Amino acid sequence: MPAKSIHVLISGRVQGVGFRAWTEAEASRLGLSGWVKNRPDGAVEAVFSGPAERIDDMLARCRAGPRFASVGEVRILGDVPEETGPFRIARPPR
Repeated sequence: MPAKSIHVLISGRVQGVGFRAWTEAEASRLGLSGWVKNRPDGAVEAVFSGPAERIDDMLARCRAGPRFASVGEVRILGDVPEETGPFRIARPPR
């Protein structure tokens, strides 16, 4: 399976609805690496690394989101260097 790594921005009602934890669980279930974090502008930002088919699956899941989310857009910002290791929720710098 060809691998890829993409940077995405997810907007809509995606903060305060468990989106980061849901993304971490779904990406882990798919065996992806990368991270997810909230942005100050109310969006969620993520990097997904792994087999292209699984990333496509993850993007489709993000378009639906968890139960209480209302996703407006999932925008691919571009390709990025490959992430390795377990998928994680990125903590904001202190």
